[in-house]
Amino acid sequence: MSDLNKVKQLRQSTGAGFKDCNLALKESNGNLEKAAEILRVKGIAKASKKMTRDAREGAVVICSDKEKTSIIEVNCETDFVAKNNDFINFVKEIGEINNLCKSDIENLKKSKMNNGDTVENNLVSFIAKIGEKITIGRAQTIDNPNSLNFTYQHSIIKDNVSKLGVIVSIEVKDKNDEINSFGKQLSMHIAALNPLALNANDINEEIINKEKELISEELKNSGKPEEIAKKISIGKINKFKEDNSLMSQNWVMDPKKKVKDVITEIKNQNIKIIEFSRIKIGE
Repeated sequence: MSDLNKVKQLRQSTGAGFKDCNLALKESNGNLEKAAEILRVKGIAKASKKMTRDAREGAVVICSDKEKTSIIEVNCETDFVAKNNDFINFVKEIGEINNLCKSDIENLKKSKMNNGDTVENNLVSFIAKIGEKITIGRAQTIDNPNSLNFTYQHSIIKDNVSKLGVIVSIEVKDKNDEINSFGKQLSMHIAALNPLALNANDINEEIINKEKELISEELKNSGKPEEIAKKISIGKINKFKEDNSLMSQNWVMDPKKKVKDVITEIKNQNIKIIEFSRIKIGE
């Protein structure tokens, strides 16, 4: 086999650039297997150097089967890479594996991809090939028996790959067109208004405490008497909880109604929202 053909074969099997393949073949005295190992080691070194950089771009992918629906984000450094076909195909496959693994990231990293190598090793190789920091970010699988999962994706890059993704799981008596319409609209509502929790009592206590600190700091400089400031503070916290709880938010399709009002208007269904997940790149 000619040196040029060896370089071509090595590029095809590793995805590395021409120059790196040529140098690895020289270092291995033309041995393809050793050259591939050299590239792998160099790839790890390159990847390690890049991991100190910021990766705030990327894509969200949603995958599902008859039982469950999963969402995962894969981050990179630039929007240019996020729209690259190689990156899109990579995150699509990651999304399918994530759904199989039910968003167990450690299990996902050890899982094998279509090329026979693990996600973890492919990630290292892909970082070396693309030249940017790439990380696996947030992930969640929604798997509730006897419930329906609805999804919505905004700023779609391609197919099921986007910049923002939502899954919402609801329990209903019967599935029909009205429920399908509500489920789709509910997922769009969640995408638009970004609720922190289903109900006020479910909002993370740390978030509430942080909001209280901000309100307290704001009222310190208002010059209002302490008792009045306390009442204002309580009112602001209650408003914050209402605005950030899905059930008490103003329905995005008709702001005169709350989400809970819309649910009660759908008769004979006993609708119950079980859970939801929303992931947006950059948040």
